[in-house]
Amino acid sequence: MAKRKRLSPADPELFGAGLETKAMGVAATYRRPPAPIAEVSGDAAARAALEEVAHELHSARAEGRFVMRLPLAAVEEAHLARDRIGMDEAELAPLIASLRDRGQQMPIEVVDLGQGRYGLISGWRRLTALRRLHAETGADRFAHVQALVRSPQGAPEAYRAMVEENEIRSGLSFYERAHIAVEAAERGVYGDRAAAVSALFAAAPAPKRSKIMAFTALVEALDDVLRFPAAIPEHLGLALAGRLQAEPGFRGYLAEALHRAAPEDARAERAVLERALQGQGAKTPEAAEDIAPGIALKAGRRRLTLSGAGVDAALAEDLRRWLKTRA
Repeated sequence: MAKRKRLSPADPELFGAGLETKAMGVAATYRRPPAPIAEVSGDAAARAALEEVAHELHSARAEGRFVMRLPLAAVEEAHLARDRIGMDEAELAPLIASLRDRGQQMPIEVVDLGQGRYGLISGWRRLTALRRLHAETGADRFAHVQALVRSPQGAPEAYRAMVEENEIRSGLSFYERAHIAVEAAERGVYGDRAAAVSALFAAAPAPKRSKIMAFTALVEALDDVLRFPAAIPEHLGLALAGRLQAEPGFRGYLAEALHRAAPEDARAERAVLERALQGQGAKTPEAAEDIAPGIALKAGRRRLTLSGAGVDAALAEDLRRWLKTRA
């Protein structure tokens, strides 16, 4: 039998450092890829959801339910003739204070004019207050206005929207109501002032519409000479309108009285109008008198009017020479 050889233990230093080992972790679990039909269905559902959102946004904007943030300079307040003739500073101050403290709470209404321009329908007071604040502070928070973009079916609907908001939110005077009716008729939005009153104030009772219609005579006769027309009370305005319709010369009498007095506030102007009503009124202008063939002379207060075929350059020169010798 062969003799067994004893083996000595292995020397660790002979082989150097052992091989480094690292934990490899748990083997990843195999996942089956989704079926093609499921992936297609998921993509279709996502596209449908996006299309629904886009459609809803488009509908909201088209129907005037989408509030936009517009630069103040992009809004044209003169797009419509305004029913507010003026703004009392005492009335505007609380609105400015509210906007300064709480920001804009109610959007204005505009119509898209294209090329980044928008026409103001309603919200003139809010727009005016924001412009005042931005001019005063220069703050970016007052540089934009929140607005609903409406799509009125033509100018009549836009005018009616403006009037209805002011009827609800801020009481207009009878003169201001009549003024917007006259303006809308003159711009061709309505056939005449009666049609304008009927359409713009359709929700008002018939007696109220009748009073507004009476005030339109006052607007047409004295709008260019009155300084504080919005302050004319109902009873005074109706009385003036009645006299204007009954006496053709009363308009000139009133205009001259206002010009002479030059009232500096609403109270003074009202006093002039009341005195005119209590006075004798205007005399009926006399008809022109034929003083020569083809020449008629009409005499008025501080005025002489010559008319007719015989009034020519030669007559004017004769009159000029005669007046110089008379002086």
